[in-house]
Amino acid sequence: ILFGFTGLISIINPVGMAFVFVDRTESLTHDERVAVARRVAINSLCVLLVAYFLGTPVLHFFGISIEALRIGGGLAVAVGGWRMLNAPDTQPPEPQGALELDPERAKGRAFFPLTVPLTTGPGTIATAIALSANRTHKLSEFLLSSIGSIVTSVLVAIVIYLVYSRAMLLARYLGVEGTKVALRVSAFLLLCIGVQIILTGLSE
Repeated sequence: ILFGFTGLISIINPVGMAFVFVDRTESLTHDERVAVARRVAINSLCVLLVAYFLGTPVLHFFGISIEALRIGGGLAVAVGGWRMLNAPDTQPPEPQGALELDPERAKGRAFFPLTVPLTTGPGTIATAIALSANRTHKLSEFLLSSIGSIVTSVLVAIVIYLVYSRAMLLARYLGVEGTKVALRVSAFLLLCIGVQIILTGLSE
């Protein structure tokens, strides 16, 4: 559990992605943003569980290699980072009062691109698949490994929700200019992560 949790969290980097989350949800109210953060966490949990238990068979079924997954997903991440890096500056939104949520808009943004590929991208999926690739078929060990995978996924989802739902607090602490700088740095790092994922896929 500790090995899987630390490995996944280091790749997902929810603190760094929090600024990306703020940028992509700038038009939402505080309540909508919290709802989207909750949906992203739930989606991330589902993505991790699918990757843990069905990732390898699904990739084999469609004839997709881990390398192809990394190249394609890395390209999507890099394009998102490039767009953010070159986007015009915007003022960080101030939290507004409780308004009626728009479920369709919130759910749409929560899955793509906020969950996939920005939060649980190809690197995360590939890591989850790799962590479960050598799972034994012995029943007792299989059950223990499965429980470990579930607990790890739940812990990662909780951290994602806690960080994303409080992303505006971090942005407010940094201030307007500090948030702009953090957004640019996060966008550049996101671009580099995408390129690195592509290079890893190409080298393999």
